[in-house]
Amino acid sequence: LLQLLGLLLRRCGASMAPYLNDVVRILQATLLDDYAEVRRESCRCVVACAQAMPEHFHMQSESLIKPLMQTISHQHYRVRVDVIQATGAVIQSGNGKSVDDVLSHLAQRFFDEIPKVRQAVITVIGEWLLHLRDRYSFFHKLVPLLLSGFTDEIPENMELAWSYWEKIGLQWEKENDDDLKDKIDFSLAPSHYPQGVTRPGLGCRELVSRNLYKILPGLCHDITDWVEGTRVKASQLLCILLLHAEDHITQHMELLLRTLYRACMDEEKNVVRNCLKAAELIGTFVSPKVSLKLITSAFEKTPMPSHIMILTAVIRGSPKEILKPHLTDIGNALSKEENCQRSEEVFYMEQLLSCAQALIEVCQEDCKEISLQLMKVLVTVMAIPSSQHLKEKVEETMSSLAEVQQLDGFLSLYKQHITQLMEWVSVSHDCWTCFSPELLQFTVIATHSGPVVGEALHDFIHILKTCLQPNKDSQMRLKLFALLSQLLQKGNETVNSQGQFLSYLETVIKDILAPNLQWHAGRTAAAIRTTAVSCLWALIHCEILSPKEV
Repeated sequence: LLQLLGLLLRRCGASMAPYLNDVVRILQATLLDDYAEVRRESCRCVVACAQAMPEHFHMQSESLIKPLMQTISHQHYRVRVDVIQATGAVIQSGNGKSVDDVLSHLAQRFFDEIPKVRQAVITVIGEWLLHLRDRYSFFHKLVPLLLSGFTDEIPENMELAWSYWEKIGLQWEKENDDDLKDKIDFSLAPSHYPQGVTRPGLGCRELVSRNLYKILPGLCHDITDWVEGTRVKASQLLCILLLHAEDHITQHMELLLRTLYRACMDEEKNVVRNCLKAAELIGTFVSPKVSLKLITSAFEKTPMPSHIMILTAVIRGSPKEILKPHLTDIGNALSKEENCQRSEEVFYMEQLLSCAQALIEVCQEDCKEISLQLMKVLVTVMAIPSSQHLKEKVEETMSSLAEVQQLDGFLSLYKQHITQLMEWVSVSHDCWTCFSPELLQFTVIATHSGPVVGEALHDFIHILKTCLQPNKDSQMRLKLFALLSQLLQKGNETVNSQGQFLSYLETVIKDILAPNLQWHAGRTAAAIRTTAVSCLWALIHCEILSPKEV
């Protein structure tokens, strides 16, 4: 019977108009039939009806939307495909207001496991964007759906989405050529653009730019949705939109950054990867005067790993010459005590290290002006006990920093900055306890700099003299004596590398060792005396002293 109805609609065309109400009532019922083939044939009849009498169909089209949407999630994929195609015909020939009623259902079909279902959605959305009468009213709703097809896992679907998008952009460009005349004639391509990426046409870029303010709020909400698949799709779409919007991103920076800070802490790695890619595009298209100011101010207000992750990605996406004027501000922000010493969390330290690596990779020899700040960051990362597994990466980063400055290894970096580093850690040394991060930093500088520590003996001995007085924190004194003993065991390769240790010998014995060798009750006091004696033993056996001096 439905096949007969379809044949009548195709053969009789507009002559069926007097029976439109009856046809629609029949289809409303058969679209919900228990038998899948009946539903499929009903969808074909809907398409035939819409095409047969378009001048009359729009009056009844809305009444078919509800049964179609009730069938769009049918368990048989062929039914779903036919429903999507029928929906496209109903909207195309009917009432455009129904677009709002079907969009959420069509969006869900982008998560369909069957490629042909997703292909049907792409085709329907593409046709609407090309031919829907009041399509301009729905650009901000339809464009994101079509662009979602760019990330389809099936190449044919991706190509289909791109093909439609190019046609849509060209059509829009022709329809608005008066508005775009100056841009067509005088617009220049960006000097810095992501490698291996084809720049979308002007019409495509303008379509996105002009509708971005309507699209972004909902998209940013979806990026933090509780459903994992929604978050992944939304983060993929964000990258596509930013690639089209280019420098128009600037006016949306606060919303974008708030969203990215939250999303890059997602448990799903694909969401994080897409968000960092989006941040790289911000670095590519947005002036660092805007992006870096917003990111560093948020970072300094409440330092979080997510702030550093986004900053790192922006740096990686930025051209070297544009970053140069802002290097000092970035270096100062990273090396501030309240920022780089804020947390002993390993993840936080990993992000600090990644940011330093990004600066060196992108800015190369320009990093010379923030070499000290980067050394402070790297020393801090190495100093945190929980991040010892990062030691090798830190050394590699130091070596890279030395290389871009044409220095011979990271020891040359220490040689360049040893005095400043000692001054940096000693600012509050009179107040140190065993929990002070500066104590850990001091230990790293003293042990990791090898022979270079011998060039800063004045500061080194001064810190030891102050911190090893009997009235200071006992656990801190134990750690410092262990450090001194370690250095003295290879004295000529560390503290005496410049042959100057003897001039401080009296201070070491009288002001550092002797006061701690006096007897005091308790196990801790005994441990301190033991470590002090081990330092004295190391001093005697380290070949710094001649037999006569001993």
